[in-house]
Amino acid sequence: MAQCDLCGNDYERAFQVTMDGQTHTFDSFECAIQKLAPNCAHCGCRVIGHGVEKGDTVYCCAHCASQDGVTGLTDSVS
Repeated sequence: MAQCDLCGNDYERAFQVTMDGQTHTFDSFECAIQKLAPNCAHCGCRVIGHGVEKGDTVYCCAHCASQDGVTGLTDSVS
């Protein structure tokens, strides 16, 4: 069994995720998201989809980016 990096649970179905050269062990996707997914710079929610970025800043959507004064970002291309 392997121990989850976030909650410490020892779980026989644990899995590993390698990100930025570091390998992490988790017992659930929920723990992986909490540990690895970025937070929206405006509203603070976890960005588990594509989100939008301006420079190094991540937003969950174009609306949140616009609330921070960022222009020119869209959620999808028509």
